[in-house]
Amino acid sequence: MLGGRKGAGGQQLWSCGTGGPRMDPGAHSSEAGASWGDTGAGTRMGRDGAGLGIGLVAHPPRLGVEGGVRSLSPVSPAGDSQEESPERGSTSPSRAGALSPRQKTEQKRGSSAGEAQSQTNTCEACGKSFSLRSNLLTHRRSHLGERPYACPECGRCFGQSSHLLTHQRLHTGERPYRCRDCGRSFNVNSDLVKHRRTHTGERPYSCPECGRRFGSSSNLTRHQRLHTGERPYRCPDCGESFRDCSSLTIHRRAHTGERPYPCPACGKAFADSSLLRVHTGERPYVCPECRKSFTTSSALTKHKRVHTGERPYVCPDCGKSFTQSSNVITHWRLQHGTSL
Repeated sequence: MLGGRKGAGGQQLWSCGTGGPRMDPGAHSSEAGASWGDTGAGTRMGRDGAGLGIGLVAHPPRLGVEGGVRSLSPVSPAGDSQEESPERGSTSPSRAGALSPRQKTEQKRGSSAGEAQSQTNTCEACGKSFSLRSNLLTHRRSHLGERPYACPECGRCFGQSSHLLTHQRLHTGERPYRCRDCGRSFNVNSDLVKHRRTHTGERPYSCPECGRRFGSSSNLTRHQRLHTGERPYRCPDCGESFRDCSSLTIHRRAHTGERPYPCPACGKAFADSSLLRVHTGERPYVCPECRKSFTTSSALTKHKRVHTGERPYVCPDCGKSFTQSSNVITHWRLQHGTSL
């Protein structure tokens, strides 16, 4: 049993067990304060009111400033009253493995980057990649010929809803995008941007193989297929393949009989807008050097080489250059006995 007596100055002196040796009054002279859990009979009581067994050494709580209880940590049996503290620089077990806010942010960024990379989707037909699967599914329609969006006016179908909206402007006559240089108007802004380069001569897209420059990325992509021989767009009716989707679209009208470009004057319809311009006599593409006009932008591009002297098509066998791709193909066949 625990017992105690008052020492000099009113200090509580503790002893262990009945008849056991009393603790040295000087061993804990610094531990001052009133008795803790002391019953009237001198029995040391636990929290549940039961007496503590013999051999369990209990000590009064440490007292902080103004007599408040600071800690209930027991004093070591050797009498050392100092509490154990982790060594300087050591990490608490409860905090081991914890990440700092910066580390958590970097971890999230790395995870997001990995997820974005894993979501990359590639077209099996042409190898083009997309970050979103929905974009890939839309792109695949250009290869499969799938066209789920139908025009309510003429029944023509499209692979994308945006293409349908652009087409409907043919029926309404809406051409909201107008060139400030020549006054020509367009259904979509991207066509206006490309058109204006015919006036400015800007060609920001360069072929890494031959150095030829283009006014639009789509024209560069189509040109590069001359080097690679790639023709990814295949007609499901006859099997003929093409370098670009627009050529396939125009070709398929030979099978379907579709002629979506009617003449506003006589009603005659055409499969290609350039054929309609030939019919109407419209020549919207004007050379800035000599003011000669053309029905297509490609015809104007070829004409400009008369002024610039540009000969972008080079024979890989003898180095002779030409202004048109058809000329270099003919040269290969006649002079070198080879063909593309």
